[in-house]
Amino acid sequence: MKVVSGLHFHVIGEGVVRVRSQRAERVYDKENYIDFRMRLLGEPGEGPSLLSPGIHSFPFKLGLPLGLPSTFLGKHGWVQYYCKAALREPGGLTHKNQQVFIVMNPIDLNLEPPILAQPARQEIEQRVGVSCVSGGPVFCRVSLDRGGYVPGETIGISATVSNRSKVTMKSTKASLTETIQYLCRGKVLASETRELASVSRGKIRPGEGEEWLNEQMYVPPLPPTNLRGCHLINVLYHVYFVISPKSLDKEIKLQIPIVLATYPLRQEGAPAGTAPSKRGAHYPSTLPIFRPWLDDKAFEIQE
Repeated sequence: MKVVSGLHFHVIGEGVVRVRSQRAERVYDKENYIDFRMRLLGEPGEGPSLLSPGIHSFPFKLGLPLGLPSTFLGKHGWVQYYCKAALREPGGLTHKNQQVFIVMNPIDLNLEPPILAQPARQEIEQRVGVSCVSGGPVFCRVSLDRGGYVPGETIGISATVSNRSKVTMKSTKASLTETIQYLCRGKVLASETRELASVSRGKIRPGEGEEWLNEQMYVPPLPPTNLRGCHLINVLYHVYFVISPKSLDKEIKLQIPIVLATYPLRQEGAPAGTAPSKRGAHYPSTLPIFRPWLDDKAFEIQE
């Protein structure tokens, strides 16, 4: 027989950011989402309990609060959920164990603002060249077929580029990027941006133009990124359209924010619960939990 004074259970959910500053100081911030304790064996004021040899189970149920941010593991911070168990003996000896569990808070595009189902557009006109002889405007208009997607779908990109300068544009490129921001006391301390997919085309000569007609860019399998409720980490997705001049002129950039969700838009008139059916989509059966590309070198998008 084993004499124990109690079995204690603790559930914790927390967000943590740890960033090394330019002065080599560690900046730390933390917030809690769950902090729940309960006794599974023994009551305060009662004597020790006896456990017979063998395996003992202590069934219980615990409902998680609504609106928890999803589990996230990043380079400078994380959102994690775990439970701890402690079996205490009268003599002071404590046996401890800990188990991590994953929380997935889905984003359903059908419950998001309707504007995400509408095309997203941006346009810009920028002067290229250093003199009246070689200088001139370059006009660009870009539109996406909508503003919200899920992994496995394709982003439909249409664009009009008109090169009215005397400078050749060596390439045009559309890219899907993920930006992770780590905050401490409301300020962004670290940020990393990675390209997840891209489509590119060749040169545009002076006086010529180019049309992109519903060019398709695949959205790869990505971990769910609903960090709503977390004030320390932001995960942002954008489609960049970049025109690169052959000269030393600054690149021409358009940036369109998008939402990457868990559940896709249903076709108009389709009942709830029906399978999505966007043409050309390959919906993954499972999504990764980790971001292996976090170990790769990040690149910066210069504004």
